[in-house]
Amino acid sequence: MNLFGVMEVSGSALEAERIRAEVVAANMANAETTRTAAGGPYRRQQVVFTSEAPQTSFASQLMGQTDVGEAQVGGVRVSAVMDDPSGPLRRFDPGHPDADKDGYVSYPDINPLTEMVDLMGATRAYGLNSSAVQAEKGMVSASLDILR
Repeated sequence: MNLFGVMEVSGSALEAERIRAEVVAANMANAETTRTAAGGPYRRQQVVFTSEAPQTSFASQLMGQTDVGEAQVGGVRVSAVMDDPSGPLRRFDPGHPDADKDGYVSYPDINPLTEMVDLMGATRAYGLNSSAVQAEKGMVSASLDILR
């Protein structure tokens, strides 16, 4: 891994966690949305992460088959933001403008506790990756001070 490889890995994780936090915020904001432009209630969104693994295996690098300076940097990226497969929740509310003929309204299947846990996870992961970037910046700065 090159000198700035950790920053590239942490940078990709920062971007992925930012997107995750935005999706959670959108879910929370639309928890009571019963009608969208597409028709029907809002669908809870989920983020799918994919690793950007290096092309060479750990074993081949360990055996010296690959030059360490040429090793590719891994990371994480958001491969998709997809709808939650669970269906909407139906509540009896005959006075609601979106009620069907039986008086039931379809609401998104969004649990505020689940969303808050997801948001806390995204926030903590973002903070940890930010700390990793700051630590590497400190190491690079100390290395440059040694060279002077």
